[in-house]
Amino acid sequence: QVQLVESGGGLVQAGGSLRLSCAASGRTFSSYAMGWFRQAPGKEREFVARIAWSLGITYYADSVKGRFTISRDNAKNTVYLQMNSLKPEDTAVYYCAAGTFRGSYSWDYWGLGTQVTVSS
Repeated sequence: QVQLVESGGGLVQAGGSLRLSCAASGRTFSSYAMGWFRQAPGKEREFVARIAWSLGITYYADSVKGRFTISRDNAKNTVYLQMNSLKPEDTAVYYCAAGTFRGSYSWDYWGLGTQVTVSS
C-alpha cells in the first residue's frame, strides 16, 4: 500500500505560481511512477504530468507544457508540481497518483486532492 497526501493548493491570481507537494508513505516510493491529475467542476479527471521512477523522465499534457514542472525527491518520498503562469482554466482539484508501467501506465494509488483556484 502507498498513502499519498497532497498539499500546497490555494487561491492565486492569473499569472501567478503555486507549488504542489505530494508526500508518500508505505511501500517503496522510488519504485513507482508518480503522476498529477486534475478535475474541474463538471469535467472528467484529466492527466497533467508524470515522472518515471528511474531516470526521472517526464511527460506533460499539452495544456500545461512549458508552464508546469513535475519533479521528485526519492529521499523525501515526495513529488512536486511547480505551476507557473497559471490561468483560470487551471482551476481544479489536483490529485497525486502512484503507478506502474505494464505496457501502459496503471495508476494504483491516489491522494484525496488539493484545490487550486485561479482568479482572473
